[in-house]
Order: sequence, then C-alpha cells, then structure tokens
Amino acid sequence: MGNTQSSRFNRIDWLVEGPFAPHIDAYKQYLTERGYAANTFSSCMRSIAHFAQWTRSRRLQVRRIDEPVVAEFLDRHLPECRCTGPICSDRRSLSAALGHLLVVLRARGAVAQPTVKSTPVDEELVRYNTYMDHVRGLAPKTRSIALRIVGRLLVSRFGDGAIDIAAIKPDHVRRFFAQQAKLYSKPATAGTVVSALHGYFRYRTSLGNEVHGLIGVLSFPANWQLSSLPKTLTAEEVEQLIGALGQSGRSMRRAEAIVHCALDLGLRSGEVARIGLDDIDWRAGTITLRHTKGRREDVLPLPVATGKAIAAYLQHERPKTSNRAVFVRHVAPRDVPVGPDLVRKTIRQAFARAGLPYTRPHLLRHTMANRLLAGGSSLKEVADVLHHRSLNTTMIYAKLDSRKLIEVALPWPGSTS
Repeated sequence: MGNTQSSRFNRIDWLVEGPFAPHIDAYKQYLTERGYAANTFSSCMRSIAHFAQWTRSRRLQVRRIDEPVVAEFLDRHLPECRCTGPICSDRRSLSAALGHLLVVLRARGAVAQPTVKSTPVDEELVRYNTYMDHVRGLAPKTRSIALRIVGRLLVSRFGDGAIDIAAIKPDHVRRFFAQQAKLYSKPATAGTVVSALHGYFRYRTSLGNEVHGLIGVLSFPANWQLSSLPKTLTAEEVEQLIGALGQSGRSMRRAEAIVHCALDLGLRSGEVARIGLDDIDWRAGTITLRHTKGRREDVLPLPVATGKAIAAYLQHERPKTSNRAVFVRHVAPRDVPVGPDLVRKTIRQAFARAGLPYTRPHLLRHTMANRLLAGGSSLKEVADVLHHRSLNTTMIYAKLDSRKLIEVALPWPGSTS
C-alpha cells in the first residue's frame, strides 16, 4: 500500500513540480475542448507525467523539446524503461499525447516552431505544383500523385543537390520506370508513372529545356480498359444492403446516410466527406457538389431515400459542432469532418453487416451507373451524373455497345446531323 501511494505521489510531483507544470492547465483545456473521453484524458496525463520525469532526469529545458527529443524518448528510453508508478508506457498512446503536448507548447510560445529544411528538389516541386494548379488546372489529388513520382525521380538522380535537367538521360528514366513499375500490379496504375513523368518533362520543355528525348522514352503500357464491365451489385444484393441499414447502434444513422450518398448519387468517398450543410437545398431538393475530381460544381437532385437518411442523421445523431460539414467525427476531436478513409471504412462495414463479400466502396458508384443504364439512361446522362470530365471514362460501362456509342457520338465538323 505504501509503495502504491509513493508511486502516486511521485507521479503527481512529475506534473506539479516538473518542467511542464506551467503548461498543464492549458494542456488539460486543450484536451477538454476537443472532447476527449475520460480514459483518453487520463492516459494523456500519465503520458505527460512519464515524459516529464524523463526530461527532468535529462535536465532538458522545455524550449529544447521538439520531435527529435520525443523520438529519442520513444525509441531509446521506452524499450528499456524501468519507471514505476501509474505511468503510461504504451508507445502509441505516448506518441499521441506528446504530439498534443508539442501543439500546446508551440501555441504558448514555449517551444519554437519546427524548421523545415528546403532542398533544391523541394523548391522544384513547389514550382511544378504551382504550374499544375494554375496552368493545367489539375485536382489536388492528381497533383499530389504527380509530385510524389517526380520527386522520386529527382531525388534518385540529384539527392539533396542542385537540379540539372540535362543530366537526366534516357537510360536513367528507363531504369527509374522499371523500378517504379514493380510497385504497381495493374497497367493502369503503372501508366500513372508515365503520365506523371510526361507531364513534368512537358513542363520543363515550356521552360526552354531540351527534354524531347526523355518524353519519347516512355510509352503507356497496354491497358484493355473495355475488356470487361466493372463489378456491380445485383438487384438482390442492393436490397440486402439496404435491408441491413437502419440498425440501432453507435453511428448507425451516419452509416446509413453515407451508404445512400454512395449508392443513390454515385459519389466518391472524398465527395461524400466534403458535403456541407450549405450544399443541400431542402426546398429545391438538390445537393451541390463542390471541389469534385473534375474541379467543377455539379448540382444533383437529392433522392428521397438519401434526403431522409441525411435528415435523420442531422436530427438525431450528429454531434453539436460549429463545423459546417454534414458528416463529422463522433469521437474526439469532434469538431472535425470525417475523411475519405472513414467513409470507405463505413461502407466496408455496411457490406459486412449485410453479409456481402465485398470490400471496395467504389462498387456502389459502379452499381449506380449500371442501374441508370439498365433504366434506359444514355451514356451522356450517366457521364453527367457521375461528373466525368471525359466520356472515355464512362465508356467502360458501355463495352462495345454500338447503340450507346451512337448516342454519345459528336457530329463531324460540317455534317448536317
């Protein structure tokens, strides 16, 4: 009993008398404002007590605390830790708690903001990102993928040194592509590497660099995109999925609304996550999609089932928050919208509850397109609903059906029809 009390008092001393004592109240307020549960709150305090004891034993001043110091604590001290008392020794919990601590300390000016070392490659990628955004109008996700691939190429050739495009030779590009292609199992994804490199070399051409030889080195791998239709749910499976919705339990109303958005509207996971309260016009019965993959705004009719599911979620389950997103987190931090990953996880869980052997959320988008075609809609109409920028993307649903191809064909210049 005496040892337990001694350990408890030692833990309290670490907080009250330790290096973080002036910041503990601010740290508690930070956790409280973000709605963390009592057990998480307690875990964070035990984590800070543990870290405080270690920093005091190392005689580290608060102003010297940063990510490398936290990494040293986690990587060197924790595996050999012999600290006693009710402290937290779980690496994941410690990492999260200390991450919050750095945010609080920096907000209070007790710790300097992190310095970011910029290399010539970093600076080049910033310039190229600006070009892709302002000149080519590419979506953020497309730019992110391209920057990652181009960055690998430049780092593999120049490291942290200066960039000399003339030093990139065709053989180097071929070897780089061969290495990158091993990371991809499908021709379409390997083609992403080709597209990213072509785009960068064309950018350098616009700057006056002679890189035409590099553009010709790579060709797109064969991709028989129209060889088969995408997998879709059958009518019976759709009924099975819908029948499994509406169950009681935590976040079930949100799950039902998310599934309906994907199934009835054909929305991508990111588009579901970005729906805002101001995007729904309840009187007109429409929903506006902003910042889509095609970088445009689309106004779609709001199906009755989808509207009812969203309304039920807003009225009975959505936490009180100032955030204007429709779908928000139900656990701390609550004042944050859900992300695409949570949308995908929610749909996968809905499949599992319905007893369906599927895991790909995009399956619902394919199903919606297939239902439109089965109902007599043209490919042009399907393309509009799916907000495809190019009809070529929608052709996968038509296979080689000449009747549907005629419906979307544009007349030749000078023709009378």
